[in-house]
Amino acid sequence: MTNEDARVNDKPFLQTLAHTLRVQRWDDHRYYHHSRINQSLHLLSAIFFLISYAMLFFNPAMAALLAWCVSMTSRQAGHFFFEPRGYDHINQATDEHKEEIKIGYNIQRKIVLLAIWVAIPAALWLQPSLFGLIQPATDVQGWLHDVGIAWLALGAAGLIFRVLQLWIQQDLMTGVAWMTKILTDPFHDIMLYHKAPLYLLRGELIDPMNHVAHDLNAKHG
Repeated sequence: MTNEDARVNDKPFLQTLAHTLRVQRWDDHRYYHHSRINQSLHLLSAIFFLISYAMLFFNPAMAALLAWCVSMTSRQAGHFFFEPRGYDHINQATDEHKEEIKIGYNIQRKIVLLAIWVAIPAALWLQPSLFGLIQPATDVQGWLHDVGIAWLALGAAGLIFRVLQLWIQQDLMTGVAWMTKILTDPFHDIMLYHKAPLYLLRGELIDPMNHVAHDLNAKHG
C-alpha cells in the first residue's frame, strides 16, 4: 500500500470509492485499450449497453440478449483480436504482467465466462426444463426468453463472483469499486472513446497514449 492509498483509506467511504474507481479506470485504459479498433468497438458496445439498460425496465430477457450478443461480443472481440499483446513500452510492462495484475476478468477468466455463456443456450435447447428447475419453453420465442433470463443471471453472478474474489484477495473496497466501474463503463467509454472512429478514419490504428506517457513521466519526476 502506498502512502497515498493509506491517506485515502482514512477518508469517508464515498471519497475512497471515488479514488479507487478513478485509479482502476485509468489503469484499465492505459494498459488494455491501445488499439483504436478496440476503442471503437468499446464505443459501439457502450451504446448498446445503454440501450440494454433502458430495456431492463420492460423486457429484461431481450435486454440481456442484446447486451451479450452485441455489446459483449463487440467488446471482447476488441480485446481478443485487435489489442496488441506484445511488450507495452509506454507502461514498461509485459503482456503476462498486465494479465496477472488485471483487476477484472483477464483473458483466462473471460474464456471461462464465455464458455459458460455459449453453453447456456445449448443446455436450454437440450433440456428446456433444466431438469425440472424451470417451466420448459414450448417454442423458439420461449427458448430465447429463457436464454435471455439465464444470461442476465450469468452477468449478475459474474459480477458478484469477481467482487467476492477481490474482497478475499485484496479488500472489499477494491471489489465494490470494480463493480461500480463495470456498471458505469458504458457512460465512461462513450466519453473516453467517442473520437476513436475518427482516428481510425485518419489511419491511426494504435493510440500513441501521449497523455499516459506524460502522466507517468510526471509521477516519476
